[in-house]
Amino acid sequence: MVGLKEELLKSIWHAFTALDLDHSGKVLSHNLCTVLNVPHDPVALEEHFRDDDEGPVSNQGYMPYLNKFILEKVQGNFDKVEFNRMCWTLCAKKNLSKSPLLISDEDAFKVWVIFNFLSEDKYPLIIVPEEIEYLLKKLTEAMGAGWQQEQFDHYKIALNTSREGLSAWELIDLIGSGQFSKGMDRQTVSMAINEVFNELILDVLKQGYMLKKGHKRKNWTERWFVLKPNIISYYVSEDLKDKKGDIILDGNCCVEALPDKDGKKCLFLIKCLDKSFEISASDKKKKQEWIQAIQSTVNLLRVGSPPPHKEARQKRKELRRKLLAEQEELERQMKELQTANENKQKELETVRKQLEAAAARAAEEEKKRLQTQVELQDRFSLELEREKMVRQKMEEQVAQKSSELEQYLQRVRELEEMYKQLQEALEDEKQARQDEETVRKLQARLLEEESAKRAELEKWHLQQQQTIQMTEAEKQELENQRVIKERALQVAMQQLEQLELERKEALEQYEEVKKKLETAANNTKSWKDKVAHHEGLIRLIEPGCKNPHLITNWGPAAFTEAELQQRQKSWKGKKTTSE
Repeated sequence: MVGLKEELLKSIWHAFTALDLDHSGKVLSHNLCTVLNVPHDPVALEEHFRDDDEGPVSNQGYMPYLNKFILEKVQGNFDKVEFNRMCWTLCAKKNLSKSPLLISDEDAFKVWVIFNFLSEDKYPLIIVPEEIEYLLKKLTEAMGAGWQQEQFDHYKIALNTSREGLSAWELIDLIGSGQFSKGMDRQTVSMAINEVFNELILDVLKQGYMLKKGHKRKNWTERWFVLKPNIISYYVSEDLKDKKGDIILDGNCCVEALPDKDGKKCLFLIKCLDKSFEISASDKKKKQEWIQAIQSTVNLLRVGSPPPHKEARQKRKELRRKLLAEQEELERQMKELQTANENKQKELETVRKQLEAAAARAAEEEKKRLQTQVELQDRFSLELEREKMVRQKMEEQVAQKSSELEQYLQRVRELEEMYKQLQEALEDEKQARQDEETVRKLQARLLEEESAKRAELEKWHLQQQQTIQMTEAEKQELENQRVIKERALQVAMQQLEQLELERKEALEQYEEVKKKLETAANNTKSWKDKVAHHEGLIRLIEPGCKNPHLITNWGPAAFTEAELQQRQKSWKGKKTTSE
């Protein structure tokens, strides 16, 4: 995207510089938005467009608006030829030479576009002699003529003495003058310019007529094939007006030769992921050239390299930058050496002058030294005596200060001893406080435990009182039940006594009945013999069991003595259980 922006800027620079500076930004912006398929924003144009003294395309003037509102929105979906033609239309009328040229306006336009491609990336735009030589060689080769290196060397020498390179309009004049195409007619020059334009600008690596086999009808049709870095387009004719299809190339494609078949010769096959295309060249040479060109294109796609002419241009620019950098470095080193030499010369001259001045000063100072030496000796003698007296006083003061220092040191040692004792006392006090704090915490913990124990005892006491109250209540209830049961037992004993009386009465009655039965038995005894032989017809009434029967409220002979004893045991057991 950066390379595309630089290419666009070169054409825009020509158009901008050719227009009236007061209205060039507005006019150019409308045209650029149209050909680049970018939405136009007139409000932003009025806000950002400023005239600038530094140049028409600069960071302070039109450049911020151009970058932000036009170039950053370019997606690449525009016609580069139409874009260049719009810029050419805006600048050609003002800059194109009025003198007659051997090339047409259309050829001049193509040379102008080629200039923008080969020019240096600095403004004002120029094309350096190396690129001029490259372009003229391409044109000469396309025209089928021989390259005249000696002629160009003379031209290059003359050019280097006056300037660094040529402008676009000077390059058009050079090619249009026929200086390097003598003996060639206008049509040959035009075809050469068109061929170089197709290669350098339209990225046409190869083009020509070949036969293509159809996918549906399987018939062979002549088509004009155009090979570009990532695609092969085929048209009805070389005017490129009726496009029939494309063959998309990528790193997975391959091309291989095929044997002659179906009456067709010089066959080769282009294999892609989704389709394969059978092509028939006009001869073996063309076949081999197309195979090599397509294979080279696929190889470049695999490694991600640009087209050969763009890669060569980049290498030439890098070489020029390297040579320029080396030349600048050499010039810089020469300047540094020259500057260092001049500095050394200046330093030597300065040192010589300093030595002469130092020698003069040394002689003058020697005279002054001899004059002042005698004065200094007398002065030193007086100073010596004075120093002796001062030294004696200083020794006395030093002795006094030593005594005071000794006393001071003694005092310091005493203070240090007192400080140590004070530190020990403070440590003891700190330890005592810690012990006191420990004892206080222990007492607090014991008090808490005692409070907890007391609360627990009170709880147990309360539970015991509640239990005693519950036991008293149960005891009272049992006492009431016992009284009730005793009363029931008394009632039962009374009933038993009443039953005993009734039993006795029943026994008396039983004795009376027994006597009556014995009497009746004696009365009926005489009848036994009478009815003995009639035993099957009549049964005599016999007396019951001789054991005494008990009489109850339910009647005589209700239960025996054993049953009464069993029932008494049962009553006693129930009474014991209830108590």
